[in-house]
Amino acid sequence: MSFNTASLESILATIVAVLFAVAGVVNLAGRGAVKRDFARWGYPAWLRLLCGALELLSAALLAGQPTRVLGLTLASAIMIGALFTLLRNREPFRHLAPALIFSALIVATVAVRA
Repeated sequence: MSFNTASLESILATIVAVLFAVAGVVNLAGRGAVKRDFARWGYPAWLRLLCGALELLSAALLAGQPTRVLGLTLASAIMIGALFTLLRNREPFRHLAPALIFSALIVATVAVRA
């Protein structure tokens, strides 16, 4: 079995897509801590729904090779917003770590693609 950068890109993009799909469902469901966090950060309730929808859209775009660049761009924008929110609110590292992992996976996917 031959392993090349296209295969690695597809694997990384699939991982990112799954993570963003899960995050989107979690935000849309808005259970417990998710609703409390958005309120604590001073965001309106509709923003949680918009974030969830954009995360799902990003996941869908990442799944297809022709739309992958758009999906990576949207995922990057989402993570910039998430990291800004977490840092601005001085969230503990345990909240920052998943966002850093998501971001690192996006960067790795872009790097393999280049």
